[in-house]
Amino acid sequence: MIKPYQKTPIQDCHQPLVKIPLEKFAVESPHPYQKLGAPYHLSGVDSPYYLRQEVIERLIAAQTQLQSRYPGWNILIFDAYRPVEVQQFMVDYTFAETLKTRQLKPDLITSEQRQAILEEVYQFWALPSLDPATPPPHSTGAAIDVTLVNHTEKIIDMGSPIDEISPRSYPNHFAKSDHPDEHKYHQNRQILADIMISAGFQQHQNEWWHFSYGDQMWAWLTNQQETGNKYIAKYGRFSFVSSRS
Repeated sequence: MIKPYQKTPIQDCHQPLVKIPLEKFAVESPHPYQKLGAPYHLSGVDSPYYLRQEVIERLIAAQTQLQSRYPGWNILIFDAYRPVEVQQFMVDYTFAETLKTRQLKPDLITSEQRQAILEEVYQFWALPSLDPATPPPHSTGAAIDVTLVNHTEKIIDMGSPIDEISPRSYPNHFAKSDHPDEHKYHQNRQILADIMISAGFQQHQNEWWHFSYGDQMWAWLTNQQETGNKYIAKYGRFSFVSSRS
């Protein structure tokens, strides 16, 4: 189940993971995964609102770019650092919710059904791997899930919610639509992508909300675009527990 980007080498620069200055951004509180009971405490953190230092600097640059084009607008931080324990919790939760949506009972599905649903889940959620060579992107402190709010603090409509397991989550899902609302959704997604990419981030191919800088996915996507260079990841999995031991 190794994804292509996970074959990218990692040479961690050991940059610290630091708190995001939330006063500079919009934020959902309490955090959606904390409301579900996600076990951040098992990894020694109190919230997901941490990133590597340079990733925060680039996020601030993206916010500055946004506000120069759309005064009063803000980046809304949905999720950032996600310990592997939380990654496992959310994979299990998403699997269970998918079964509920399809009116399936976990003890009555076949092994083939279970595998098929897991493969759908893993299109959008990285495997909760503890292997240093294949860290989930969010566990590196280099990936962030974001959307936008306007000058009235209203969340901009992107046409689908964050974390939806559906083709609607693909960044360009509405790109060729002639429907006025769907055309607007695509425009909104482009505003988000433009300001994040201008600050050096890369966008997840399946998720309009997911951006990263410096992790394996970022390096792999950059190498697809710049064939003359061979970038490697500079951020591997970060563990508060191991960093303090």
